[in-house]
Amino acid sequence: MTTTRRSFLQQASLATGALFVPAKGLFAAKQLIGLQLYTLRNEIFKVKTGPADQAANLKSILEKVAAIGYNSVEAFGFGNGKYFGLSVEEFANIIKQNSLVSPSGHYGLNAFLMKEDEQDLDSTIEAGKKMSHAFITIPFLADALRGNADAYKSLSQKMNKAGEKINAAGMKLAYHNHNFEFKDLGDGKTGMSVMLAETDPKLVSFEMDMYWVTRAGANPEDLIKAHPGRFKMWHIKDMETKKSASTDLNADQAFTEVGTGVIAYKDLFKLKKLSGMEYFFVEQDQVKLPVYESISKSYQNLKNNILA
Repeated sequence: MTTTRRSFLQQASLATGALFVPAKGLFAAKQLIGLQLYTLRNEIFKVKTGPADQAANLKSILEKVAAIGYNSVEAFGFGNGKYFGLSVEEFANIIKQNSLVSPSGHYGLNAFLMKEDEQDLDSTIEAGKKMSHAFITIPFLADALRGNADAYKSLSQKMNKAGEKINAAGMKLAYHNHNFEFKDLGDGKTGMSVMLAETDPKLVSFEMDMYWVTRAGANPEDLIKAHPGRFKMWHIKDMETKKSASTDLNADQAFTEVGTGVIAYKDLFKLKKLSGMEYFFVEQDQVKLPVYESISKSYQNLKNNILA
């Protein structure tokens, strides 16, 4: 998670009154192989000359994503009622024009989680409805929201409250992990263990980031088996090598294309049903290859090996 990404997690007001398209069952007809658009943030953010140019840029980006074979995308970047300077409707239409769907979007919900700002939650719900999301996903926790086990317990109650309202709007709430949720808080507790225990499974699901779970020293398979049905979405990214005591953490455990690293995705996909997984998205925070070559390699490895 970079500073650039954090700056786009702030929520702002969004006009209400959109025609609601129910998300439930919308994507069930075909196998979805998704991409989290944060992977392409440099291509998105390079345009600084206005909505018309950004609309053309996004159209070109999503055409390339669809041409590779991806048929779904997970959104990010909502702020001040817009996506990258475009209205939510404009952004949703560009996705639709490229025969893509968006089952999930990343929304910070910081104002709600910190101050229970209902406007923050309501504007997010309206954006999610316009995007036809199945899930509203919290992608990251600001430092002020972490802390001790009691802080995570309080956070979980706020997530339950948000999940109740999101459910009533026909969507679901999910939380996406990094590695800090696995920090030892004492008494055998971690932020992740507290959230799994204190959130209502009917109201709050989880988007397991397989890379960050592995980097934290945990095991995705163990988590799924311990909490069946809780991990409704997965982030699929791979790791070049596991951490070794003699190497720099930043040089070790590097991101790499799906199917080329140490995470056993073919085995993990056998746990799809136990996990309750409905959607998955390729995401690569950093790439060494040209980015479209990188996401194409991940797609081909998924299609031809992992999912075969």
